[in-house]
Amino acid sequence: MRTVILNKQPVELYKILKFEGLVASGGEAKLVIEQGMVRVNGELELRKRRKLISGDQIEFGGHTLALTS
Repeated sequence: MRTVILNKQPVELYKILKFEGLVASGGEAKLVIEQGMVRVNGELELRKRRKLISGDQIEFGGHTLALTS
């Protein structure tokens, strides 16, 4: 599990995937979310612009990100 420190809240899901280097671009991030490849707090997430805050967890591609402030 990797910890991600948020400088501001809330942050959109696709931006976290992009800035943490799990995908090459924002477009790719939106695509993997749309295809059902991302989980937030253990649940399948299909909203690209889902607002995330400290305490949320993202699972994608064998990586788990824990968000904190």
